[in-house]
Amino acid sequence: MAYLFTSESVSEGHPDKVADQISDALIDNFLAFDADSKVACETLVTTGQVILAGEVKSNTYLDVQQIARDVIKKIGYTKSEYMFEANSCGVLSAIHEQSADINQGVDRATKEEQGAGDQGMMFGYATNETNNYMPLALDLSHALLIELANLRRENNEITYLRPDAKSQVTLEYSDDNKPQRIDAIVISTQHDDFDQEEAMLAKIKKDMIEILIPRVKAKYPQYAHLFNDDITYHINPTGKFVIGGPHGDTGLTGRKIIVDTYGGKGAHGGGAFSGKDPSKVDRSAAYATRHIAKNLVAAGLCDEVLVQVSYAIGVAKPTSINVNTYGTAKVDLKDGDISKIVETIFDMRPYYIEQRLKLRNPIYSETAAYGHMGRTPEVVTKSFKSPDGQTKTVEVELFTWEKLDHVEKVKAAFNL
Repeated sequence: MAYLFTSESVSEGHPDKVADQISDALIDNFLAFDADSKVACETLVTTGQVILAGEVKSNTYLDVQQIARDVIKKIGYTKSEYMFEANSCGVLSAIHEQSADINQGVDRATKEEQGAGDQGMMFGYATNETNNYMPLALDLSHALLIELANLRRENNEITYLRPDAKSQVTLEYSDDNKPQRIDAIVISTQHDDFDQEEAMLAKIKKDMIEILIPRVKAKYPQYAHLFNDDITYHINPTGKFVIGGPHGDTGLTGRKIIVDTYGGKGAHGGGAFSGKDPSKVDRSAAYATRHIAKNLVAAGLCDEVLVQVSYAIGVAKPTSINVNTYGTAKVDLKDGDISKIVETIFDMRPYYIEQRLKLRNPIYSETAAYGHMGRTPEVVTKSFKSPDGQTKTVEVELFTWEKLDHVEKVKAAFNL
């Protein structure tokens, strides 16, 4: 029997994502000037206020207030009527030095023996239902908001948009787990005030269906066949959405972990990513398991896979590695046997993850909105400025965990 599955996304202007982007901007600035920095930064945003807290071990000093303001400005909170504005909001820092008790579990006499920054389990997932090996409902949810943000910045076809927004996509799947059509789309977007609420709601719904949706279909032709005239649209279903962003809802780092990963498909270990340097396996091992999962599916080992890894704090070797192919494996091996072979291909000790995926670089700001997974690897040049006027320009590779650079190794190991 056919069934429905739903995923959601939130825009870069959503208060939780504002917090994520500030935390990851701090990570990037610390790593740009001291690649060995150990950082765990949390951000809270509310009406006219940003509060930074966390633990840092670094040889550099940053103007954290200016970094936070730059992020807020880039997102688009630049008007006083938003009640949260880049130049006028307060920024309070309560960042302090990292606990020596934690640090001794990570730092070792040799880097190769680096222990995990915490205990816990992390998951990576991949499916061949999309070109980027991501669940389709989440991919579409992200696509809607990326295009909505483009429309807001263009300020041409739609001129009333504000930064805060959410989307949700419900897909109908067949009995053999293949997406058949889009059943429902939900879009809630913050907007300028209108004189007449009824006319406002009608215009927003019309613009979303007649301007936004066609742009998504045009930019993502592989999804065009799923759009039909029977889609149920819920556009700003509560009505007026003028008060939004950190003024409408307090934002915190790490509160959108399902949006950040797989939209409810697969599994999640519970640890957030943003604001954490790569010694924290919550982040680095989640990227590494995604890297494994994507390369396994791309190699043709299976149609869908979930990879789990777990750690003890201060210990380099994982306590477990598990592979679940959901019965879609193309080889005559049990999942337990596949797991053992995967262990020989991918070294999951924290230091080797950092080296393999080049994680000690300032690459994290780009991850903090529209998902950490399913993105396109690219090389970019980034510049950072220290409080003493020093400028650091670096060339970095983004989203290395999305590279299909182990496909041939997987094929060789499994005789594919």
